[in-house]
Amino acid sequence: MNDTDKYILDVIKTCVWSGFYDSDDVHQVIDDILEDGADEAMLRSAVSREFEKKAIAEDTWPDETDCDRLDQAFQTMNSSGIIALQNAGYTMSDGLDDVGEVLHERGRDNVKGYCFYHGQDLERAVAGTGLMLAFGDLDTDPAQKTSIGNTIKDILESKGFVVEWNGDPESRLNIPELDWKRRRSV
Repeated sequence: MNDTDKYILDVIKTCVWSGFYDSDDVHQVIDDILEDGADEAMLRSAVSREFEKKAIAEDTWPDETDCDRLDQAFQTMNSSGIIALQNAGYTMSDGLDDVGEVLHERGRDNVKGYCFYHGQDLERAVAGTGLMLAFGDLDTDPAQKTSIGNTIKDILESKGFVVEWNGDPESRLNIPELDWKRRRSV
């Protein structure tokens, strides 16, 4: 097995265990990153094996996981005027673009701020190193942005999460001990 195969196997595992991708999605990711010299047959067969491993593991998970509580927190944010997006693009820039699209759909009058995590944050969460959250207000007002950060922190803490944040509107919120267990969609 070469380095490319190892890298793509890691990507497959992250996609599957993230809970956001189905088999077709993972095969599309493989299409996007496959390089000459990679063992395509082995990589393609690894997708179904990884989904099988995850299905077996899901049977041992508690009824409510941290990801379920995270979903609840994001629903609360969305219903309180904060655009809250999960797996929003792959980078900060992608996430901000996604926020802009939702803001356009909802209208500015119904939104006071935003919160999201992107694909790189998701990779770290699946790997067990916590989840970083970006947030902000619509007017780049530091006091308002701090208020949005405090609101998000309070919502997350009300769902039982320990949240690290120094109160600086230019720093991100962190959930350091998130146990990433997102069930596959039914």
